[in-house]
Amino acid sequence: MHDLFDLLGIKGPVVAAGLAGGVLRALSRHRYKLREMVASPICGALAAAYLTLPVVQYAHATGLPLASDDTTTLAAAFLIGVCAMWISDILFEVIVRKFRPAAEE
Repeated sequence: MHDLFDLLGIKGPVVAAGLAGGVLRALSRHRYKLREMVASPICGALAAAYLTLPVVQYAHATGLPLASDDTTTLAAAFLIGVCAMWISDILFEVIVRKFRPAAEE
């Protein structure tokens, strides 16, 4: 699995942190839907895998006082995983509303 992540240019611990953020977001909902329980960790992991390093590099470039260690990167991955879920919740609701048949009056 590590070789696959290396081939895709992804760090395994970053994916795990994003996955944990997605799981936390999925479990924090009051209503549990199957699509949320499946999509939340996947969206969180994918968002963290591809957005964490650019976000951390941008934060350093803008002069934010962040430590330059793995803990900072993993914390950013976790937060990106959680935030990705808010965005995916909005997108899922828009898609469901668009394609759901209108209620007959």
